[in-house]
Amino acid sequence: MNLDAFRKRAADKKADHRKFLQSLKKKDPRKVDDAFHAVHEEVFEEIDCLTCANCCKTTSPIFYPTDIERVAKALRMKPGEFIEKYLRIDEDKDYVLKSSPCPFLDEDNYCKVYADRPKACREYPHTDRKKMVQIMDLTAKNTQVCPAVLEMVERLKKINL
Repeated sequence: MNLDAFRKRAADKKADHRKFLQSLKKKDPRKVDDAFHAVHEEVFEEIDCLTCANCCKTTSPIFYPTDIERVAKALRMKPGEFIEKYLRIDEDKDYVLKSSPCPFLDEDNYCKVYADRPKACREYPHTDRKKMVQIMDLTAKNTQVCPAVLEMVERLKKINL
C-alpha cells in the first residue's frame, strides 16, 4: 500500500467526494445503504487492512467507559491507570489516545488488543452500518484516512442511485 499516493489522490478528490456524499443525503436511505453495503463487501474482498493500518497510524477512536474497562483488563491494568497512561480528553469531551500511531499497533500492523479493541475500531470505517445518509460527513472525512473508503466512494459515483 503506497500511503503517499493514497494521500495525494484523496486530497485531489476531497471536494468532489464531499459534494457527492452530500448529494446522497437526498436519496432514498435504503438504496444508499444497499449500495454502500454492496461496495463495502466488494472492496474489502480486495483490500487487506494489514497492508495499510493508516487509521491506526493517524487517528484515534473514541474510548467509551466499557472500552476503557475492557482494554484495561486485557492489559492487566486498572481503568484509572489505563486512562492516565494512554488517554486524554479531546475538545468534544471524549476520551481519545494521547498519541498516534496507536500504542497498540505493532510493527506488522497487527493490533495488540484486537480481541478487546474499542467499539469504534470494531466498526471502522463505518461503511456497513444502517442509515448511512446520517454519517456522510464522517464518510467524507474517512476518504482522507482509509483507502478502502476512497475506493468505495469512487465506485458509488459510477452507480446511478
